[in-house]
Amino acid sequence: MSDHNSGPRALADPVVDITDVYVFPSPEQPGRLVLVLDVFPSAEPAALFSDAVDYRFRLRPVTISREIAPVFAIGDMEYIVSCRFADPVEYQTGQPLAQEGTCTASSGQVASFQVNDEQGGEGKGLRAFAGRRMDPFFFDGVRAAQALMTGQLAFANPGDSRQHRQNVLSIVVELDIATIFGGDTGPLFAVVGETMIAGPITARLERFGRPLMKSVVLGSKDYDTVNRDLDIRDLYNQEDPFELGPTYLGAYRARMNANLGFWDGLDHKTDWTLDAHGAHPLTELLLADFMVVDVSKPYSEDSYFEIERALLNDASHQTCGGRSLNDDVGDTIVTMLVNGGNGARISDGVDQQAVRASHAFPYLAPPDPNPPAKIELSLKKSG
Repeated sequence: MSDHNSGPRALADPVVDITDVYVFPSPEQPGRLVLVLDVFPSAEPAALFSDAVDYRFRLRPVTISREIAPVFAIGDMEYIVSCRFADPVEYQTGQPLAQEGTCTASSGQVASFQVNDEQGGEGKGLRAFAGRRMDPFFFDGVRAAQALMTGQLAFANPGDSRQHRQNVLSIVVELDIATIFGGDTGPLFAVVGETMIAGPITARLERFGRPLMKSVVLGSKDYDTVNRDLDIRDLYNQEDPFELGPTYLGAYRARMNANLGFWDGLDHKTDWTLDAHGAHPLTELLLADFMVVDVSKPYSEDSYFEIERALLNDASHQTCGGRSLNDDVGDTIVTMLVNGGNGARISDGVDQQAVRASHAFPYLAPPDPNPPAKIELSLKKSG
């Protein structure tokens, strides 16, 4: 539920459903940046990528701005890594279908590969892999849903992660920073993942910036008195994350203000003071829905949201930020929303996946050969 099943369109077409995005400096090769995009929740062994979809990463340099609110100023230069897949073919009768893929950087680098080949493919400054892997996400969404229904935090140890031992389709891209970005940009970059209709007429199907945004922050309609009847997630998915349109911006703000206020009240005290207009202090920061990574700093296992936290505290960040595959972001996000860091870290009781991701390409653990039966979960108030 990081971004699994994040709207009616994603539920209808899992091959475009982005479950997660990760970005981190390579732990095995300094000077390289790793991008991961996962799609297709609970992918079966025969699952393959769509030849009609452009799976892509977008990166833009950002700078820190404190002029109005703690937000990031987004640069005009954009770097894109586009991953496309051929129509699957049957090379041998009775054997599984095979599929070829190619990842192309907007700066000209190309890497081609066969899906599920762990060696991937490599070009100058660009390495890529795509295939079925174990879903690295872990979080007790069951008890997060209970919190929304009951108004009480009820995490337990151990927790219940519905992604435990499930599999996804993963795209892993490793960029040589000097080759792709040159020496004149950075070190801070904003990163998003997208699925787009491929072809001469394109349309955004889904986009991913930060984990748990559409489930925990935007998913529930029950506390939003302005847009209670509107599931805004598909609308939100179609927005350009670097330039939100004005049409539904008020709806996004109302939903965030309501839900962020709900999470803050779960410990029966106020840690985030609303302004005179009822706006939550995190709303504008989270509307800038992308992950920020500092490519000048080394790999860190648990640095998710550290750059943003430092910004909120008017301090300098100390880590690379971004998000590693083993980072316990669920604890980080719930703690931030509930007590703003003004209390003990809140644990959901799920500390890692069944198999931790490695520090070697392609990083994600191999797929589980016998995943448990898929169980649907909805973050929704009952009654």
